[in-house]
Amino acid sequence: MDTNQTPARKAASDPQLIARAQRGDEEAFAALFEAHKRRVYSLCLRMTSNTAEAEDLTQEAFLQLYRKISTFRGESAFSTWLHRLAVNVVLMHLRKKGLQQISLDEVDTSQDEPVKRDYGSDDRRLMGSVDRIGLQKAIADLPPGYRTVFVLHDVEGYEHNEIAEIMNCSVGNSKSQLHKARMKLRERLRHYREGKPAGESLPAGEPVEEA
Repeated sequence: MDTNQTPARKAASDPQLIARAQRGDEEAFAALFEAHKRRVYSLCLRMTSNTAEAEDLTQEAFLQLYRKISTFRGESAFSTWLHRLAVNVVLMHLRKKGLQQISLDEVDTSQDEPVKRDYGSDDRRLMGSVDRIGLQKAIADLPPGYRTVFVLHDVEGYEHNEIAEIMNCSVGNSKSQLHKARMKLRERLRHYREGKPAGESLPAGEPVEEA
């Protein structure tokens, strides 16, 4: 009898599954897929605002994971490593589509102090007062670089140090991008509430700075 087999599988932790998947255990990889697919899909959907693209990109992200899982060394949390991989897949897709990108390595010289968080409570009240569809459209209209940091921080719940690791940027740049994203969202949401055309006032975004 294998009565202990199913509980053991259910109890398997990510490190155990990762180690097995790195040895070519397809069942362990399938378990990792089941454990993480929803959050990866959610991330892809929020970054693209397109369900078909999100599904394709989720599959691509796990295909990349299958190819690269042997390179995972445990220097960061597996979820952080996987999300970095997924973010890169989405950003590569957006670049191929020719959408404008925001460089996360750009130095914001307009502020000498760290971004203050005194706007956080206002944002929550503002977001709670607007139509959910309007908010989703406003997020979708953000330039991809701003949208990525906003989604990771305000939606997925990552801290700035984690975002910096995922996006290969500094903590200060992550905070700067989030501040800019929130400012753009505030402007766009005001236009939704005032009934103005959606595309009337959102700045085009900043040019990409190639590394």
